[in-house]
Amino acid sequence: MARLLKIILSIFTAIILLVIIAAVALPFFINPNDFKPEIQAAVKENIGRELTIDGDLELSVFPWIGISTGKLTLSNAQGFTDKPFAKIEESNIKVKLIPLLSKKLEVSRVVLKGLVLNLAKNKQGISNWDDLSSSENSKTQSDDKSDKPDKTEDKSTSPLAALAIGGVTIEQATIVWDDQQQGQYTEISDFNFKTGRLVFDEPIDVDLSLKVFNKEPELTELISFSTELVVNEKLDVFKLNEFNIKSVTRGKDVPGEELSVTLLAQIALDLTRQTMDISGLKLNTANLGLSADISGTNIMDKPVFKGPINIAEFNLAQLMKDMAMPLPEMQDSAALNKLSIAFDLLATRNAANFQNLVIKLDETNIHGSTRVKNFAKPEINFDLKVDTIDVDRYLSSEKEKEKEKSKEKSKEKSKENKSSKPVSTPASRVAASATLFPVETLRGLNAHGQLSIDKLIINKLKMQGLSFKLDAKNGLIKTEQAVKQLYQGTYTGKTTIDVKNRTPVLALNEKLAKVQIEPLLNDMLGEARMTGVVNVTARVRGRGNTASAIKSTLNGKVDFSLKNGVIRGFDLQQMIGNSKDLLKSAALLDTNSKSDQTAFSIIRGSAKINNGLVSNDDLYAEASKLRVNGKGTANLVSEKLDYKVKAKLLTKIATETEPEEVKGAIGIKIGGTFSNPLPTIDILDLAEILTGENKAKIEKKKDELLKKLDEKLGPGVGDLLKGLF
Repeated sequence: MARLLKIILSIFTAIILLVIIAAVALPFFINPNDFKPEIQAAVKENIGRELTIDGDLELSVFPWIGISTGKLTLSNAQGFTDKPFAKIEESNIKVKLIPLLSKKLEVSRVVLKGLVLNLAKNKQGISNWDDLSSSENSKTQSDDKSDKPDKTEDKSTSPLAALAIGGVTIEQATIVWDDQQQGQYTEISDFNFKTGRLVFDEPIDVDLSLKVFNKEPELTELISFSTELVVNEKLDVFKLNEFNIKSVTRGKDVPGEELSVTLLAQIALDLTRQTMDISGLKLNTANLGLSADISGTNIMDKPVFKGPINIAEFNLAQLMKDMAMPLPEMQDSAALNKLSIAFDLLATRNAANFQNLVIKLDETNIHGSTRVKNFAKPEINFDLKVDTIDVDRYLSSEKEKEKEKSKEKSKEKSKENKSSKPVSTPASRVAASATLFPVETLRGLNAHGQLSIDKLIINKLKMQGLSFKLDAKNGLIKTEQAVKQLYQGTYTGKTTIDVKNRTPVLALNEKLAKVQIEPLLNDMLGEARMTGVVNVTARVRGRGNTASAIKSTLNGKVDFSLKNGVIRGFDLQQMIGNSKDLLKSAALLDTNSKSDQTAFSIIRGSAKINNGLVSNDDLYAEASKLRVNGKGTANLVSEKLDYKVKAKLLTKIATETEPEEVKGAIGIKIGGTFSNPLPTIDILDLAEILTGENKAKIEKKKDELLKKLDEKLGPGVGDLLKGLF
């Protein structure tokens, strides 16, 4: 038995030795270059292309069966340029002999050097590889008819389990994409790709670098990529450890002509479980840094991604400058210098939910959540809370405003036509021609939510306890807003914008209650010529998409009152006492005296608005023994004023049994415009107040009434008034 075993081993050893000797000797007896014509003919027959083999073919058999080539060139498709479709300067691939005996495929490093691939599409949309794919499809269909799959094949073991590759190296490759149909030209050059030993369930080092040139717009991008790849035999579980991408983009259209981006992450993908995990993600570009940990489930059927995302504090103003984005000069040079954002993301294919949202903008903190549904036609929901924000910091500086005013004044001077145009300011003319509402955008707006602000400063006005609610859908936008503390008073309002039809409709319902007017005017205008507690209610409605259109169609009503107020600039009682002197000074009123003032216990009235014409017939004011009535109109379109005020000073207030006694009176006409009001003495009103006669009788009994005015105002006044009637 031992002798038999020895004989068998000797025979087996001899066979192996013969195989080794044959493998070593084979390359000396067979020259692969002799088969070049047959190889080229086979390529021509199968794909209709010319294969040119310029270098020598080298064959090895033991311990590796392999072949190395020199320069290979594959011709382009008919109808395209003479540039080759593909070209390789050098290639090398080898398979280990001994493992083949046990049906295992062990490949050495696959090497391709100097690969050039020219991909193109002509103006008719035909690519220069269409003929290759059609040939492949024909062959596949033929194979399908002749070869039937073995139903008894064991599918439990992947055929790839017996495959091992020592690595892949691609050096100095170039890929060109010339799409003449779309006018797009892209070239990838300096393409270098290298992997470690390709085995399953073990880390594989992967390194890639390339340069991308885009013709229109002209951009050049340098990209480098490295990772440690782990993949299982079934190719359904992947891990990318130390995933690292760096990109540098250069070009005239790139902000600052250069932009660098770095991405780091750990990625795990399981196709069977349909899960994905991206941990330790860090994205850095310019002065912006983002970090995140994202997990995904049901990624192929109904993907859901969730996880925290954080954008570290960065200088937004500087980033905008680096990105060549317009940034106007703001009132505060330190505005937009600090911004950070953090939230928990919950996203699906068609929705995104930003929970636990925290935004820090300079000294302002914003908390809340927002949700977007249906990306095709977004539905936005939000709930945000702001602690303190000074909006004025982000508005244009005084220097910027002066520049704009100077530009507008120059435009207005060149266009001004004094004889035909109503008097108005440049700003009002610009506003009148400006479109107020982006109608198409508002029609598609589907948004619902609320915003609250603890403290707000805007246009120097200070407010506390603001709330804002929005409900917008199907072209109907409704808002509710309120201020709990507005200069010791409150504000509430409702706004409706209807853009369902061609012409927008605007409706306002607002109320100011118990607001101290003096500090409000001081903050807003820098001075206050009025004090007191003001109450205003307004219900107005207009149509149009410009300020001028809305003014001309504005209708509604306004009620107002001012209690315990003082109006600075004139002393109405003193003016009545000096009526004679006023008449002698051509009946012009001086309302610019800073030391004079008139105190009122109440000023009240209402106004009706009809197509932009404001009419007030019930102005009433009283203070001590002073009584004031007024009525007239103000045209919002032409900005013209036509108003009359009658004031009288009483020596005795009327009772149920006795009439009032008038010490003096004055009638004032206010004409001109909003920007340039012109007050003058109304002689007929003055006579009417002092004599108790109506204007018609005054005209008839002029001489007799002038005599009475002499008695009321002093000798000589009647003679003075004769020239004014």
